[in-house]
Amino acid sequence: MSTQPLRQLLEAAFPTATELDVLDRTGGGDHFQVVVTDVSLAGLSLVEQHRRVYEALAALLADGTIHELRIKTKGAA
Repeated sequence: MSTQPLRQLLEAAFPTATELDVLDRTGGGDHFQVVVTDVSLAGLSLVEQHRRVYEALAALLADGTIHELRIKTKGAA
């Protein structure tokens, strides 16, 4: 799988993101790293920030499309 479907889901979930990056870590289309910086994450714990990303990608995680996901988040000021 390409990174584009993940990027589209994250852009929909975080429309005000100042940073949004999706990287295929292994080239196999199932191990990804995502970076999201968004004002909506400000004030949330790291667990809550990551939960928001998991919610955005829930369908791809549930059907096994994403085998591994590394997440980096930050609340924008």
